[in-house]
Amino acid sequence: MVQALTLEGRKQRAKFRAWHRGTREADFMIGGFFDRYHAAWGEEELGWFEALLEEDDVDVMAWALKTAPVPARFEGPLIEAMQRLDYVDIPR
Repeated sequence: MVQALTLEGRKQRAKFRAWHRGTREADFMIGGFFDRYHAAWGEEELGWFEALLEEDDVDVMAWALKTAPVPARFEGPLIEAMQRLDYVDIPR
């Protein structure tokens, strides 16, 4: 019998996926967003983020940079927080 992940287990999986996107730019944007906001997330917010992780990085980045319209299913306070980009800490 397969046991469902707890909320914390899902967050751990989401963190890994957020920081292993395939490009450094996407890692900083998506992983940085996760690190900044995930502690306050419940089921609904985590579900939104898990769905976002299924999207192509170029699309997510375009929505965050406001160079492409955000699909209705992702509209709301979480994408607005992502669009502020105040969570991206780029190592120098």
